[in-house]
Amino acid sequence: MKTVETSANTIQIFCKNTQQYYDVPRGSSLLEIYEHIDLQLPYVVVAAIVNYRLEDLNYYVYKPKNIEFVDISSATGMRCYVRTLSMVLSVAIHELYPGSDLRIEHPISKGYYCRVQWAGEEQALTTDTVRAIRARMQQIVDEDRPIVVEEKRIQEVTERFAFRTDGAPSLFKTQGNPYVRYFRMGDYVDYYNDVLVPSTGYLRIFDLEPYFDGMLLRIPNRQHPDGLELPVVQDKMFGIFSEYLDWNKLLGVSNVGELNAVCKSKSTFDMIKLAEALHEKKVTQIADMITHRQGGRPKFVLISGPSSSGKTTFSKRLSIQLQVNGLKPVAISMDNYFVNRVDTPLDENGEYDFEHINALDLPLFRQQLQDILDGKEVSLPTYNFEDGKRYYLGNKLKIEKDNIIILEGNHALNPDLIPNIPRQASFRIYVSALTTINVDNHNWIPTTDTRLIRRIVRDYRYRNYTAQETIARCPSVVRGEEKWIYPFQENADVMFNSALIFELSVLKRHALPILAEVPKYCAEYAEAYRLLNFLSYFEPIQEKEIPPTSMLREFVGGSSFRY
Repeated sequence: MKTVETSANTIQIFCKNTQQYYDVPRGSSLLEIYEHIDLQLPYVVVAAIVNYRLEDLNYYVYKPKNIEFVDISSATGMRCYVRTLSMVLSVAIHELYPGSDLRIEHPISKGYYCRVQWAGEEQALTTDTVRAIRARMQQIVDEDRPIVVEEKRIQEVTERFAFRTDGAPSLFKTQGNPYVRYFRMGDYVDYYNDVLVPSTGYLRIFDLEPYFDGMLLRIPNRQHPDGLELPVVQDKMFGIFSEYLDWNKLLGVSNVGELNAVCKSKSTFDMIKLAEALHEKKVTQIADMITHRQGGRPKFVLISGPSSSGKTTFSKRLSIQLQVNGLKPVAISMDNYFVNRVDTPLDENGEYDFEHINALDLPLFRQQLQDILDGKEVSLPTYNFEDGKRYYLGNKLKIEKDNIIILEGNHALNPDLIPNIPRQASFRIYVSALTTINVDNHNWIPTTDTRLIRRIVRDYRYRNYTAQETIARCPSVVRGEEKWIYPFQENADVMFNSALIFELSVLKRHALPILAEVPKYCAEYAEAYRLLNFLSYFEPIQEKEIPPTSMLREFVGGSSFRY
C-alpha cells in the first residue's frame, strides 16, 4: 500500500512496530504519534527511527514516513539513554561544583568510568563526593527537567562553546555542516553526537558509585531494563586502559580535536611512528614474559579476543619476538577443529551456532594438546569451510625442546577448553581494540564501533561482503562475543590493546565509500548513517607511513604477513 496524504491536515504514517498504517495530524511530534496510536512497548520508548534515521521524540512529522519506535532493550535505544544520563551527570557536577568538568573516559565493568577535573586537574573522588553527585542526579531526574534541542549557525555555536577545552568547538568545523545541533537543560548547554530523550524523567534506572580513583556510572541491563547491569571485576582491563591513557599523554593526544590538529600538521608521521613503536614495545614485553616466566616456560600460548581485534597480526608479531628470544613458535589454528557442519550445535533460531564452544571437536582438540604436551607426534586436521568437513592431509607435529605452540581462537581463555592441561603449561593473552581517546570529554568512542568499522573495511576488501551484509550480521557476532569471549577476558595473564590512536583517521578513507553503498531504505541504513556521521569528526590521513607489520594493515591491506 502506498503512503499518501489523506487530507490537508492529516498524513499517513507506517509504524514498523505494528506493521500498520495510521492517519495522524500533520505536524505531530513523534511522542504525540506514539501516544496517538497507543503503542505499548515493553520498556520506556526513548527515540524513533524515521525513514531509517534516528530522531528524538520531539521531532515533528509533516509528510508520510516509516517510523519505528525504539526502547532501551535495543542497542540504539540504550545508546540514547546513556547519552542523556551522561548529560544529567554533567549538569549535576556543574551545579554542585562550578568550574569543574566531567570526563567520561571509557566503558568498564558494565558501566562507564568517569573522572572530574577541577581547574584542569584531575583529583581522586571521595565517597562523599560521589554520593553527593548521585543525589543531585536523582533530584534532576525527579524534577523531570526538559531537554531542549537547539540548532544554530556554526559560528554562533562555536562561540557559545568557546569555554570548552576538550576540542569540542573544533569538531563543528570538521563536520562541515553550516548548522550545529546542541542540547540545553535550563541555562546549561552541551553537545552530544546523537539524539537524547525529551526530559530527565525518562531516566529512572541508574546508579553512581566510587570506582578506583573515579566513579562508575551504572546503566540498565538491556535484556532486563527494569534493573541495573551487574558490575563485573575487570581490574586487568582497567589497568590496560590506564596504561594506554599514559601513552596518549606521551603522544599529546587525548581527544579527537587534538588528534585532528596533529593530522593537519607536519607531526602526523611522528605520531604514527611513535604509536607503532609503543605497540612493538608491548609485544616485546609480552614475549619476554612468556620466555622468562617464573616457574617455567609454557608450552602453549592461548590468544583470544573479539572479532576484528587484530588477533592474527598480533600472533604473527608475537611469533617474531619469540624467535628473537631463541624460541621456535608453531601456530595451530583452532578453526581446524570445527566439527563437521552437520554436527554444529543450533542456536535458539534453529541456525548453526558457529560461536558455540561445542562447534569445536573438544575431545579431539584436548587429546591432541595432551599428546603434544607428552611429546607424541600428532596428525593435525584441516577444516574445509566450503564443504564444512574436516580432513587429514598429512600435516604432522611433534614439538621439540624450543618449540612453543600458539593457539588463537574465540574460546582460548575459556577454562572449559582444556580443563586437563596444567595451568602452568599455558600463557593466556586477551587482545582487543580498546579505544583510548574520546570525541570530547562527554562523548566517548565505543570499542565496538572501532572494531565494526575495521570489519566493514576488511570484509569488503577480502571477503566480498557489502557493508549492509556486515552490519546485518553484527547482532549475532555481538551475542557470541558476550557469551563466549567477554566473560573470560580477566582469565588472561596479560592484555594487549590493538587500537592505534590514528586508525580512525586512516579507516575513514576506506570506510566512507563502502558505507555510502548501503541503500537508504533498508534496516541497516540507520547504522550506516550513524557510522558516517561518527567518521565525519575525523580528519583523514594518508597511510603511506604505516609499516607493513602494523595491526591496521590486517584491515586496510599492504601487510607483509600472509593471512
